[in-house]
Amino acid sequence: MKRLLSLTLAAALLAALALPAAAAEETQDARLARTAALVKKTLDLDTEAYERFRGGVSEDAVPVWDLSWEGERRSLSVSALEDGTVVSFYRWESSPSPNWERAAFPAFPENSGAQNRAAAEAFLARVLRKGETVELKDAEGADSLSGPQGSWSGTIALNGLPSPLHYSIRVEDGLVEHFDRDVPETAAVGGVPSPDAPASDNQAAKDLAGTLKLRLEYVLAEPGGTRAVLRYVPESAHSFLADAKTGALIDLTELEEQMSRGYRAVSGGAANAPAPTAKESAADEAGLTKAEEEGVRQLEGVLPKEDLDKVLRAQSAYGLRGYALTGASYAGEPGEDGREGRVLCTLRYARTDGGARLTRNITVNAKTGDVESVWSSAPYGRERKVTEEEALQKAEAFLKTYCPGRSLVLYQENGGIMPWRTESQPYWRFTFAQAANGLPFRENAVTISIDGADGSVYGLSSSWDEGVTFDSADGLISMETALAAWAGTYETELAYRSVPRKLTKSDPAQASLLEQGMEYFYALRLTYGLEREEAYAGVDAKTGAPVREEQGARKTPPAYTDLDGSGAQADIEKLAQYGIGYAGGRFRPGKSLTQWELAALVSSLQGLALDPESAGEDERENAYFTAYRLGLLRAPERDDEALLTRGDLVRMLLDAAGYGPAARLGGIYTCAYSDRASIPEGELGYAAIAQSLGMAEGTYAGTRTATRAEAASMLCRLLERAA
Repeated sequence: MKRLLSLTLAAALLAALALPAAAAEETQDARLARTAALVKKTLDLDTEAYERFRGGVSEDAVPVWDLSWEGERRSLSVSALEDGTVVSFYRWESSPSPNWERAAFPAFPENSGAQNRAAAEAFLARVLRKGETVELKDAEGADSLSGPQGSWSGTIALNGLPSPLHYSIRVEDGLVEHFDRDVPETAAVGGVPSPDAPASDNQAAKDLAGTLKLRLEYVLAEPGGTRAVLRYVPESAHSFLADAKTGALIDLTELEEQMSRGYRAVSGGAANAPAPTAKESAADEAGLTKAEEEGVRQLEGVLPKEDLDKVLRAQSAYGLRGYALTGASYAGEPGEDGREGRVLCTLRYARTDGGARLTRNITVNAKTGDVESVWSSAPYGRERKVTEEEALQKAEAFLKTYCPGRSLVLYQENGGIMPWRTESQPYWRFTFAQAANGLPFRENAVTISIDGADGSVYGLSSSWDEGVTFDSADGLISMETALAAWAGTYETELAYRSVPRKLTKSDPAQASLLEQGMEYFYALRLTYGLEREEAYAGVDAKTGAPVREEQGARKTPPAYTDLDGSGAQADIEKLAQYGIGYAGGRFRPGKSLTQWELAALVSSLQGLALDPESAGEDERENAYFTAYRLGLLRAPERDDEALLTRGDLVRMLLDAAGYGPAARLGGIYTCAYSDRASIPEGELGYAAIAQSLGMAEGTYAGTRTATRAEAASMLCRLLERAA
């Protein structure tokens, strides 16, 4: 059957290759056969091992074919353009089901990183087209026990210039398992422009710098801190590029707004999601613990939902006339610093207006009825009878009663909502920030939304910390100085970028998009733009220094300050390169080893590096759970502070690595330790395997208390075994 399929497909492929490239009426089967032949040629595929083949096509801006080969316990999937350009590639072969009851003990990976890189480079050389290049950059940080670097992703350079096109590739054991990429044909219209850039880059840099805007406000000096300092921060302004051909500025934000109008939302999306329902359960009053009794006592004095409903309906600002109370849920908050936590109640309301369902949810303090937050839903595009100016007046009037005495200032921001969407949303939203020395502090703020239909409170949220202190507003640099420093953090880069273009019927691909209701679509355009490698949060208003943003921590190898003179230093550092070891900066190699310290060390095999001296209870539980799954010990054997002998250490590590059953076979082992005669018969198998793996040499000393250094060296030898 497989032979017949191969001959049939081969005949179809040959026939397809004989067709003229521009055949006026090419049948679907001929198109499929021709595309498959081109893909096989591009990838140099041998498909004899596959028994089934099928293909389908998506006819959007350009045809994209999905080809699939299937065989016994294997499959191959490729997406491609009709000229054979490979868009995605996925190879699959089945493997035994994992054993979720027992995690596999890892080993140091074999040195196949160079092989994987070579395979990736060879594959990319086949699939990339003329003028396209990529750079395979290895990820920084700790190595992985799962294997050497075999995954890369990044951007595709066009004619030697950066572009918005991305790619990713994954290689395992020298075979490409997955590849996908963006192609200009589907990501943009109009093809790839010439790389010639006659416009002046110096003039572009000046023009682009002139579009930058900053504002002066208070921000926290450190995340989570309580001291606020003054900083010039970037305004939520339009983004600009400079055309590399003409030098003209391009308002990218305006173009994207025009393109987005074609996708204007007609429904509330997430805002219309149903409110969460409360899960009610009755407490069994008998046999409660002290903690349970305290939890029950927290609900003493809460008002029933009917009383809370009356409190809210008495306040016309919430616009509850015509709304029915559909449900309520109570939830307690944990207390802090020995104080009792609050109990909140969320009351859910709904009504129908002109066939549309409207909801309003109000969260209050369940003991006082004070409002904490409000959120509502209504259809987008609903007529707004209240003007923006009227809505602002209502918001300001509401805040005078909601938070009297607070010094607030209207904070101008778009909140991440594009102006085109503002036209259709059913509310007006305003943010009022705390004012200190006449300047805003956004961290302390009240955000209020006013219903565009009746002027009621549609949404309400607040974030406030009374403990914040504010630096003085003396000795500030000028806005001009701040802008110059801000512009200095950028470099002007020539690159292909995605810029919305108005569609035209003269191009078949664009005509297809026009028929789908689109007016604009992205096109590749050669432009100058402001780019930088590091992220900045603004400019210090007193020193004029740009302030770098805190970057997310990447996984870095543990580093220790106490390894000098330790015979296990090389082993400890080798483990650290793979993220294995202890957190906290000290390994304490000479310290006697406890069961907990071994569990903590072994848990780092799964990416959980802990400081044994400061780990919390949850971290201990997670580490021991990892140790159980690896087979290091069983739960009934847990004894955190128990000191381990060298014999204990050998047995636990070999059990975890799966050598236990073999080690317990009696009468078949011998070893060459100097203290061989003192090794108990039941331990001899473990001792012999440990010697063969290099975990112990010379003297076994199974009854001596082990050290952390010995645990590191034995673990290192075990990980060096053949995977």
